[in-house]
Amino acid sequence: MAKSVSKKEKNIAPHAGEVVTKEKSRTERRAHRTRQLVALDEVAGFRVRPGYYEMKGATALPEGVNFTVFSIGATGVTLLLYRRTEKEPYAEIPFPESYRIGKVYSMIVFGLDIEEFEYAYRVDGPWDPAQGLLFDKNHVLLDPYAKAVTGQSVWGGAVNKEGEYHARVVRDNFEWNAADQPVTPMEDSIIYEMHVRGFTMHESSGVAHPGTFKGIMEKVDYLKHLGITAVELMPIFEFDEGRDQRMHNGTKLYDYWGYSTVSFFAPNTSYTASLEYNREGQELKQLVKTLNENGIEVILDVVFNHTAEGNEQGPFISFKGFDNNIYYMLTPEGYYYNFSGCGNTMNCNHPIVQEMIVDCLRYWVEEYRIDGFRFDLASILGRNEDGSPMERPPLLQRLAYDPILRDVKLIAEAWDAGGMYQVGHFTAWKRWSEWNGKYRDDVRSFLKGDIWAATEAMKRITGSIDLYSGGEYVGYNSSVNFITCHDGFTLYDLYSYNMKHNEANGWNNTDGHDDNKSWNCGVEGDTDDPDILNLRFRMMRNAITALMCSRGTPMLLAGDEFGNTQFGNNNAYCQDNEISWLDWSLLEKNKSFFEFYRNMIQFRRHHPCIRTEMTPARCGFPAVSVHTCDAWNTDVASSDGVICVMYAAYSEQKGHDDIVYVAFNAHWEDKEIHLPEPPEGLLWELLVDTGADDKVYFRNRPLPLSGTTWHLRYRSISIFVCNKART
Repeated sequence: MAKSVSKKEKNIAPHAGEVVTKEKSRTERRAHRTRQLVALDEVAGFRVRPGYYEMKGATALPEGVNFTVFSIGATGVTLLLYRRTEKEPYAEIPFPESYRIGKVYSMIVFGLDIEEFEYAYRVDGPWDPAQGLLFDKNHVLLDPYAKAVTGQSVWGGAVNKEGEYHARVVRDNFEWNAADQPVTPMEDSIIYEMHVRGFTMHESSGVAHPGTFKGIMEKVDYLKHLGITAVELMPIFEFDEGRDQRMHNGTKLYDYWGYSTVSFFAPNTSYTASLEYNREGQELKQLVKTLNENGIEVILDVVFNHTAEGNEQGPFISFKGFDNNIYYMLTPEGYYYNFSGCGNTMNCNHPIVQEMIVDCLRYWVEEYRIDGFRFDLASILGRNEDGSPMERPPLLQRLAYDPILRDVKLIAEAWDAGGMYQVGHFTAWKRWSEWNGKYRDDVRSFLKGDIWAATEAMKRITGSIDLYSGGEYVGYNSSVNFITCHDGFTLYDLYSYNMKHNEANGWNNTDGHDDNKSWNCGVEGDTDDPDILNLRFRMMRNAITALMCSRGTPMLLAGDEFGNTQFGNNNAYCQDNEISWLDWSLLEKNKSFFEFYRNMIQFRRHHPCIRTEMTPARCGFPAVSVHTCDAWNTDVASSDGVICVMYAAYSEQKGHDDIVYVAFNAHWEDKEIHLPEPPEGLLWELLVDTGADDKVYFRNRPLPLSGTTWHLRYRSISIFVCNKART
């Protein structure tokens, strides 16, 4: 029970929150100006007073720490304080009932040194599983707004058990100075998806800090040289890689990808090169700043569709104990809906969960200067509390119109594990882009020789306007095109394996996708046959050429540029080893392919007519046109092995028309094609030939054509540009 302290202490109490420093947030200063001065109380031997109710989580103040949590169903909340690394609290401080406003509990505890304690909560209330009420004061719960989680800093270390997740108070003193963010338009963006640990963990990476944010910083020059404009980091919110730890054939398996979030506001501290006690996030912020200074945006892959708490058999980490029936979708019997495929589904369109998600994204934008977010299984964000699809999901609208998030990229994985597939039907409010899964499937099919896919591939290459025109979308800028991503084969494996080979995952090869639209080029897996290898790299050149010559934003998978392999594993979520780590020795081995890959990125950047609508071409050519083997024959049949796409526009920067003609031959036989007659004073020049006999696949000096006829090699792509005749 709270008791008042002496008159002397009352006299000094008002000053406890009055020292304004640069570390105090705008919320704190506003609260400080308006708060009625109150006396200090004593609870459990600590001097306390009511806190700042809008300051969620734990926040360091000049003379104490502000703790604020909320729960709709709780009858009481107790703050637990721990000495670092200890499992039993040295203090338990119940929030006085008078410190609750509505359902928000807030308390300032004075005299705490943030570097000497960790904290958690106990939450009391009714226990009625049939109603989804799981309050139990015996559970030790992590703060839903924790900015740092303890016990996670060493990758693969001690496995956290229920009740052992504690939080730390973070003091932010990072200096951003006048660092500008690139804010690259979607049409100019080239996204590079990577796993923080896997990117540099291999011994061949050559970095001093493998597997860390700092390791990525050591590769910034490489990324800049490659030409990408954004990195998309697979989950970096705190997760426990050891939660599902198991052994299979002598190999320790982890939750390597990190798609089961423990804390939405805390960075994964095992991705840092050194411990950051109470300064968590410093290394990540430096990475963001360094990438931004080099013109590279940072996009985070975020997982709001489920958490690491799992289903009825899962642990109590945080949300189950605070308000289980609010944070999760529950059946009428109180069980967990599982639209995520991971045991539970977050109740994203409940107002409180909406607020948490908005708070989270704003936090990462404000405090970490994040440039965009890719939402895992984003269709779940559009489900109602009973799991049914919503016509106008309020969360998606709120994120689309939020002023803090206005300049960041919002990218949806527009499907979920419950069978909802919304590619081309997502509620986008003209703000959301989508991972275009149909692009991946249709272009893969066409390139490997499923010539009946020609008409669909043509739609994807020219911007998927059949999916993204009008209504909710903004045309091709709504489409994030990709052929490979973390979920599936690498580019090398796409043309080295007919079947997945996931035996190392321990599920008898039953996990992962079976329909990969892949082709092994004649031999399954590794081979020394030079003809097979040449064909595989030709197919890989075709893939990156098609991607770079498509309307929409291209996304690349890290390591594809030098032929990285996962040895046929198309679901390497648990493989923290050479299966998932990028083998940088392949960069030298496959140097010619890397140079081609890089040149195709540069080619796209040098020809804006591919990427975006511009001033109409003065020669009269349409902005985008599709042809068969014969120019201006636009009647592409589903059985055609050849499709040609021409882009044309007037370039103010170049001072002349920018015209690009791309000829795709997915057939196993050579074809003769006829290009359009070039505008007066211009001629066609060959720039790219992925099947060139002389192995000059990309020409720094284009080869002039003597006419408009070209012999297009089997399974190859040729690119022509219109230029003035050279003298």
